[in-house]
Amino acid sequence: MTNRPLRGSVPPPGDEQTPKGPGPAATSARAPGTALSAAAGTAVRGGGAGPVPVKSRQAGAARPGSGAGRKSPLARGGWTPWLYLAPALVVLGGLLVYPVYQLGLISFLEYTQAQVSGGEPTTFQGFGNYATLFKDEQFWQVLLATVVFAAACVVSTLALGCALAVLLTRVRAVPRLALMLAALGAWATPAVTGSTVWLLLFDPDFGPVNRVLGLGDHSWTYGRYSAFALVLLEVVWCSFPFVMVTVYAGIRAVPTEVLEAASLDGASQWRIWRSVLAPMLRPILVVVTIQSVIWDFKVFTQIYVMTNGGGIAGQNLVLNVYAYQKAFASSQYGLGSAIGVVMLLMLLAVTLVYLRLLRRQGEEL
Repeated sequence: MTNRPLRGSVPPPGDEQTPKGPGPAATSARAPGTALSAAAGTAVRGGGAGPVPVKSRQAGAARPGSGAGRKSPLARGGWTPWLYLAPALVVLGGLLVYPVYQLGLISFLEYTQAQVSGGEPTTFQGFGNYATLFKDEQFWQVLLATVVFAAACVVSTLALGCALAVLLTRVRAVPRLALMLAALGAWATPAVTGSTVWLLLFDPDFGPVNRVLGLGDHSWTYGRYSAFALVLLEVVWCSFPFVMVTVYAGIRAVPTEVLEAASLDGASQWRIWRSVLAPMLRPILVVVTIQSVIWDFKVFTQIYVMTNGGGIAGQNLVLNVYAYQKAFASSQYGLGSAIGVVMLLMLLAVTLVYLRLLRRQGEEL
């Protein structure tokens, strides 16, 4: 005996019978996207009352693109990251913000030895110190020399550091350890000590460099360009270890399969660096480049020690040494502070422009 479904009830799943005639039910079943869509978008109410459409969206759900439900990074992360950063921010605020504030304040004042000693009152000059600075031809000469010298130092440091980082991945353990120790020794040497050692090496009377090269009593610090070249060598010598160690750590993090695939394709070492390693190490290269720009733009100790305060007639002055001479040698503290503010603004502008260009290229920083 066959159990027939009661009239008005819903057949169980799998027992649906397709009508055999070419009636309306069969026609609707053949129509693509009609019966299936109705079955997928409807629910059956018990008791034979007929189908009821199912809501495609829940009440209160945010529509895509409406902006509802979006949270700011601070709301998503909460205050926990800022709590971890709070001690460092407090220290940086005390060591950086207050000195920068004082530097900017003094740059707007007439602040000489008379005001320091209390013999004359301090007066507000506005942009008078900046006007005096920008009218000085020596300032523009020193600025140009500083930019060229810093650019040469940055390029040389990055080139040498990256080349030695690649070399560290090609040599065995013992030469690698020796090179790392030598580089870290140069990095740990104080700037005054390193500058003195380089002066002894290139001394016209007792230095071994002149004897090896057969230059006799040639003075490297007498000429403007030779003195800048000597200082550049010392700056690169004490700066490349940071680039080398940082880039070497980044190269070690690159999967070896990528490098092996490039080698099997016949790529040279230079092509592997330019097309494989450099794009993958770009975030690290951004950090070392910005650090090198900041360090080399504000070089002071090497120039002051190796050229005896800026060279003959100030031919080897850079902005840091120029600011020192104006502030302490001439007791024009307001003018020296104005030079410091100009340097700070230039470094901030270079860093922000560089980061903006990288962000436009889609780099995650």
